[in-house]
Amino acid sequence: MNELILQHYLAVGAALFVIGLIGFVIRRNLIVMFLSTELMFQGCAVNLIAFGAFYGNLGGQVFTIMVLVIAAAEASLALGLVVLLYRHKNTLDANAWRELKG
Repeated sequence: MNELILQHYLAVGAALFVIGLIGFVIRRNLIVMFLSTELMFQGCAVNLIAFGAFYGNLGGQVFTIMVLVIAAAEASLALGLVVLLYRHKNTLDANAWRELKG
């Protein structure tokens, strides 16, 4: 892999991360915020794989598998939390949850 191909992969990874970050900051729907964090994880995974392939070691692939496992655990917890919050207030708007009372 040469440096030009590495730059293309890094640009795609950065674009995925930025799209996810913009989606997380702008949108107030909990499902969209959750999907935006997953998009940011995938952008980081693309960069890790690209660096691993460029330097010729398996470190990038190992870290990518770890990121995907953490993302899967986060997805299951977040989805359960979103369902619980929807049952409580019947809305997925994040602004409805600004004032949490115990």
